[in-house]
Amino acid sequence: MSTFSRLDADSIDHPCCLNLACVSTDAERLRILLTVHHVLDVDSGAPGATHRLADEYRKLGHDVAIFSLDDLPPRLPVKAKELLFPLFVAFRIRSAQKSEPLHIVDASTGDAWLWSLFRRRGTGRPLLVTRSHGLEHMAHFQRLEESRRGHLHLSWKYPLYRGGLHLAEVSCSLRRADLVLLLNRQDRAYATDRLAVDLRRIRLVAHGLPDEFIGLPLEPTPLERGSEIAIAQIGTYDVYKGTRYSARALMSTLESHPEARVSFLGAGCPTERVLSDFPASFHSRIRVVPRYQRSRLPALLAGHQIKLFPTLSEGFGLALLEAMACGLAPVVTSTPGPLRIVRSERDALVVPTRDSDAIVRALHRLITDRTLLDRLRRNAHAAAQGYRWSTV
Repeated sequence: MSTFSRLDADSIDHPCCLNLACVSTDAERLRILLTVHHVLDVDSGAPGATHRLADEYRKLGHDVAIFSLDDLPPRLPVKAKELLFPLFVAFRIRSAQKSEPLHIVDASTGDAWLWSLFRRRGTGRPLLVTRSHGLEHMAHFQRLEESRRGHLHLSWKYPLYRGGLHLAEVSCSLRRADLVLLLNRQDRAYATDRLAVDLRRIRLVAHGLPDEFIGLPLEPTPLERGSEIAIAQIGTYDVYKGTRYSARALMSTLESHPEARVSFLGAGCPTERVLSDFPASFHSRIRVVPRYQRSRLPALLAGHQIKLFPTLSEGFGLALLEAMACGLAPVVTSTPGPLRIVRSERDALVVPTRDSDAIVRALHRLITDRTLLDRLRRNAHAAAQGYRWSTV
């Protein structure tokens, strides 16, 4: 079976027009280059997923290298690295082709657009894959909306690169790829309808869980009304992740339910920044962990029953999936990534984005209806078991 013949259940039904002559059978060792325009932090989203994917390909016997911002000259500022990364990717691929030619270049969106302009597609190796970790255009629209509401200040530089050139790079890399891997249906619809990406070259894929997150024991739900309930919010504490709306909802929840406590894990900012959004009287019931190693997450989530995921835009929702594997019942916003993972009222409660009152109502339901909480926790835990990285 060829390496890319196993398709996701959400993939299109009609035949793919890709020239897959360059993809070898399982008997041959493939040389794969993965690129990601981030520092290769294995405990963060896109870099962590790239690192795990590389490990899985290595387990299958393939030669895999990862090219990231870490490989650029250290004297360059981070912004310069991001701007110049496609140029360095082009040099890296060209260099590899002179020594040990690559079979596959699996590049994050925007990374290989420059190199793609000088290759002749369909002429053989390497196959060019463009992989999205959440389409940048969707995040851009949410930033603009938060700016319009007065919740986010975008500098005059934003339209020049992040809201301009980079979006053009992403679009180019998607259109010129042999194969496009996207995480949700909304991204696929936008890519085909607005960016003119050939639908036949697109596949929907998922992120996965490392083996240590599979088969974790499910802690019992505290069924007695009034017993302590712990809520976890995992991820960067910033406007884009919906913290403006969740802070208001959590403040109301803590006020109405003295049995509730909250943990902010991976906030990416000082503890004082998070606590400043809450009255001092609540601080003893709030825990902030600015940063953690992913392997420690099950221990950090011990004693928690609810996962709050108030994000405004999300390609997939790996932190959500990890929390489900740890036995937490999710309260999630109706964003495309999470909606691929959960079903409302079965293994999660889904609320509209930017709706603090809806979050309050959902948390109140779970805190007061422990039978519902227990059912959602069990179903969420069971659903997460099918996302082992090796399966993905």
